[in-house]
Amino acid sequence: MSLTFKKPKKTCNDRNCPFHGDLPVRGRVLEGVVVSAKMDKTVIVKRDYLHYVPKFMRYERRQSRIPCHDPPCIDSKEGNHVRIAECRPISKTVSFVVVEKLEEK
Repeated sequence: MSLTFKKPKKTCNDRNCPFHGDLPVRGRVLEGVVVSAKMDKTVIVKRDYLHYVPKFMRYERRQSRIPCHDPPCIDSKEGNHVRIAECRPISKTVSFVVVEKLEEK
């Protein structure tokens, strides 16, 4: 793994875990806040960013909700600030995995 993240203290036997399974992580690394953790091993991460509008020479606030795989060893809850990384598609909508909890609620 060329990208370096802090390895979680807990262990798991999830094959879609970048630390204890065989899921390769590549591409974009983003940060956001978990807004929904109701699914099994999947969380929704909300990411706020600025988008430049050339006509008005200003920035506008935008947000995106990204479904991410949440390995059992990380186990993030709603309100946690997390770092996510792109991986191969795990399901129809999930192409990101939670790699690190930055701060807990």
